[in-house]
Amino acid sequence: MAAIPPSGRQYVITHGPHRAVVTEVGGGLRAYTFDGVDLIDGYGEGEMCSVARGAPLLPWPNRLQDGQYEFRGVAHQTALTEPERRNAIHGLTRWRNWSAREHEADRVTMTLRLHPEEGYPFMLELAIDYRLSDRGLSVETTAANVGTQALPYGAGQHPYLTVGTDRIDDALLRVPALQRLEVDDRQIPTGRTIPVQGTAFDFLELGRIGPTRLDTAFANLIVDADGLTRLEMQAPAGPSKLTLWMDASYRFVMVFTGDTIPQAARRRRGLGLEPMTCAPNAFRSGDGLIVLEPGQTMTSLWGILR
Repeated sequence: MAAIPPSGRQYVITHGPHRAVVTEVGGGLRAYTFDGVDLIDGYGEGEMCSVARGAPLLPWPNRLQDGQYEFRGVAHQTALTEPERRNAIHGLTRWRNWSAREHEADRVTMTLRLHPEEGYPFMLELAIDYRLSDRGLSVETTAANVGTQALPYGAGQHPYLTVGTDRIDDALLRVPALQRLEVDDRQIPTGRTIPVQGTAFDFLELGRIGPTRLDTAFANLIVDADGLTRLEMQAPAGPSKLTLWMDASYRFVMVFTGDTIPQAARRRRGLGLEPMTCAPNAFRSGDGLIVLEPGQTMTSLWGILR
């Protein structure tokens, strides 16, 4: 009997020179290449997913202080999945087995029913549609409240983009955001937003990342005329350029330079650009929190353009 990969069944999709691999475990994006060249710093088929590489972040992205929140008068406690900071991080679905509802040559739709559990006693139906085309990769996440009570919700995803540089220091970055969220020593927002213009966090114009260390949530995103926000990453020389785009449902973006990745060799190899519908700690602060009533559905869309 053949050994099963740590991330479970592998779903390969292709379109011309585009190729992506989506996994059963976590329903995440393990690899994405163009003409055989990596566009994300993913992980091998024989590896376990580390530091949320390519993972959907559901039903909340980023950190939840103390793993505690109150929703409609009821207190909840989730597991502390970032114990060193006493936080719960990146939701509940990263290690679940997702199912492929549809799998065609250029697309796959991964689904998961999140049943009530300690800390999140709600019924949530999730579907993520990964699709390749001439324009690159698009990722559509749909959440449906299939239970009998309202539920709190937020969505995000955690790709690490690369433009072929050994380290991201030499790459150029543009983040069209006017503000960042101030955080405490546990990476929990304080409630204060700070203008980025003229600071080390100012990437309003394409500029070299250099030694800048970021584990930073950006807000007040600049939306283009077509309703999309576009982040750009570019090699210092040559044509290599990527655009991560998000629809208006994504009101925040986390930028992570990877300085705290446990494996030293993997630090600053790819840039975490994480679209988020809500702010970190939104289950407590309410900043961008989505409430789905029974029967309600929420869809969000982002992608990578090569």
